[in-house]
Amino acid sequence: MTADVTGAGKRPPIAVLLGGPSAEHDVSIVSGTAIAEALDGAGWRVTPWLIDLDGAWWRLPSDHRRDGRPGAAYDDPSGLGATGPRTAGSVVDELAVADPRPVVWIALHGPWGEDGRVQGLLEAGDLVYTGSGVAASAVGMDKALFKRLTSGLGLPTAPWREIRVDRWARDRGGVLAELEAFAAGQGEPRLMVKPASLGSSVGMTLAHDAAERPAALELAFRYDTVALAERYLAGARDLEVSVIGNDPARLELYGPGEILAGHEFYDFAAKYTPGLSETSPRAEVSDAVRTVILKLARDAYRAIGAEGFARVDFLLQGDTIFLNEINTIPGFTPISLFPTMPAEGGYTFAGVCERIVELAIERHAARADARLEPSELPR
Repeated sequence: MTADVTGAGKRPPIAVLLGGPSAEHDVSIVSGTAIAEALDGAGWRVTPWLIDLDGAWWRLPSDHRRDGRPGAAYDDPSGLGATGPRTAGSVVDELAVADPRPVVWIALHGPWGEDGRVQGLLEAGDLVYTGSGVAASAVGMDKALFKRLTSGLGLPTAPWREIRVDRWARDRGGVLAELEAFAAGQGEPRLMVKPASLGSSVGMTLAHDAAERPAALELAFRYDTVALAERYLAGARDLEVSVIGNDPARLELYGPGEILAGHEFYDFAAKYTPGLSETSPRAEVSDAVRTVILKLARDAYRAIGAEGFARVDFLLQGDTIFLNEINTIPGFTPISLFPTMPAEGGYTFAGVCERIVELAIERHAARADARLEPSELPR
């Protein structure tokens, strides 16, 4: 049955998913509670669902506010008045029979929440959900796949190598020799080493020389089975673009904004320690550079088939632009640029959250009816 999210012309309820079983659990809590509070303040009926590190689901009180609580406060959901634990399947079944059905606002970051898995679960329940679908989410989360796709399309990306954990386990010497040859060929001994499928700079290291590469790889493999080693772009500026929309021909693009990292690179501490880094929703770049960056952001968004919203990240070294990555569920934290850059288009924080709900409903309504009658089968 086609999902009824209209509520007979009324605003549908919203179920916000936050937390999740990934290393970005705490960041997701900050994003998800901010989104839930903004939508509630705008008049939507919101229920936050906390997913713990074991993958169990907990229903938080509808009036829950984070109020500056640290991530550790959510380690015991029952202490916050949450009911549970529940299995993912039981919650999806409950949401699927609700009248009206809610729109699921996915505020999960990292593996399981941003890589197509929860999207597939919600598809199975025919639920309306925010952001990209299964395939786009999977490609956007996997930096190796994203780089292969975009570089194959001719978009400018920094040179990189991929290392699998099984290869590292059996041939460390060979891997390190290949990385040394790669670095020498680039004329730059420093390499950025990171897990292929994680965000928030978790597990990421700037390896300054050959001696630091083994530990950098070990850290990356703590979070993933594939690591990337990228050429370090000395002096590069971190730029970001907000993209909103479903139809590739009618996308809204804002920015680029700029991050001035408080550390040698934009690591986890630099991202989430208040006052350590600075951000600007409007980077000081030439009109020509801005035009190219916005075009590349559109190209990357279209390349993976993204929908709803995403943030596209770039590195600018001198006048040379490098496409870095795409985030199909970017942060909505106090220092996040994604929800602030659309202010140039008249959006408030809550307005961005609401527009993403509208786009989710629009996309679901436009889908072809997948139900088949026996007479339609090729028998």
